[in-house]
Amino acid sequence: MRVLLTSAGLETEEMKERFVDMAGKDMSLLKALFIPTAAIDVGAIEVLPKCINDLLKCGILNKNIDVYDLHAGMEFDKLQQYDVVYLCGGNTHYLLERINATGFNESLMEYINDNGLVIGVSAGSLIFSNNLDNNLGLIDTKLDVHCIMGEGRGKLTYPLKNNVKLTNTCALVIRDFPDGVEIIGE
Repeated sequence: MRVLLTSAGLETEEMKERFVDMAGKDMSLLKALFIPTAAIDVGAIEVLPKCINDLLKCGILNKNIDVYDLHAGMEFDKLQQYDVVYLCGGNTHYLLERINATGFNESLMEYINDNGLVIGVSAGSLIFSNNLDNNLGLIDTKLDVHCIMGEGRGKLTYPLKNNVKLTNTCALVIRDFPDGVEIIGE
């Protein structure tokens, strides 16, 4: 399991380095699935170039990034061809509804449980928490993003507290339950 939940993407050098470390291979060879589905309003759409840049600044080649808008599901076998899935921010309800309606929820969770690498940004992080009904259930806690004050750096004990808060410069890193859950950044 390799999941990086963020408020604003790879905002710091530490977050970028952790992503590269979690990927564990030459970044120019990585194949990324970029999912902008949650970006349905002007503000979220304006942030999409920054999100693509998160992947490019880590060394992933533009030709190795496939954009996928969840108008249909994707079977686990096809999803496995990607080294990372990047879920953009925007409207959490809409993103979760599309993921569940297309059956992508099942293949995505199978991908994660098969050691797939996922980056969530804002709404792309919230779908894994219990903020909404029918969430993906990765973490059994409420997650708040874009907070002024967030969790302190370091390992988190499991079960997680009822509410985990992330600033724009920290991330919840999930490697394995229960010992591989930690906050990086500030």
